[in-house]
Amino acid sequence: MTGSLFIITAASGTGKTSLVKQLIATTNDLTVSVSHTTRRPRPGEIDGHHYHFTDEAAFVAAVENSEFLEHAKVFDNYYGTKKQSVRAQLEAGVDVILEIDWQGALQVRDIFPEAVMIFILPPSVATLRQRLSARGQDSQDVIEKRLAGSVTEMAQYVNFDYVVINDNFEVALAELKAIIIADRQTLARQQDRYANTIASLIGSQV
Repeated sequence: MTGSLFIITAASGTGKTSLVKQLIATTNDLTVSVSHTTRRPRPGEIDGHHYHFTDEAAFVAAVENSEFLEHAKVFDNYYGTKKQSVRAQLEAGVDVILEIDWQGALQVRDIFPEAVMIFILPPSVATLRQRLSARGQDSQDVIEKRLAGSVTEMAQYVNFDYVVINDNFEVALAELKAIIIADRQTLARQQDRYANTIASLIGSQV
């Protein structure tokens, strides 16, 4: 059985990472692909777990070798998803989440048109500003730069299949789970998962 590919995108500070972390922790056969990035690790981030941290020269070389499923430059740093790891997980029947920006999401959709695209929005700009400030990881200049880019990012929601508003964390998490569950009940996935059961049921009617 081939797994499904879920793409989850949001403006910085929307709460995407926390939602995805909890979604993974409470959902079976679901994993998040670990992206590569040239930005420096933030306090508490672990190489190979949160990101594969790499230098710019190595990243560019990988791009030239066509190793990335998608890649983009965001806030002066490169981010990308390696093709091999994603394909291996999907072929093993595991559902995979790509937690990437909108530019990368549109690149991946060209390769995987069946991917399920989810955009997470904050309830307001004021809430987004407060969340960015509360992280305590960026200077005020960086926060303002992120906010300025957020409008452009959030306008891309129209290119996605689902929109989740992260006003209440538990509600947003439940809505994300509902999308995962609904995808797993589609005709194609159920035919694949229960091929023998369906065949025996139909056969009993003949």
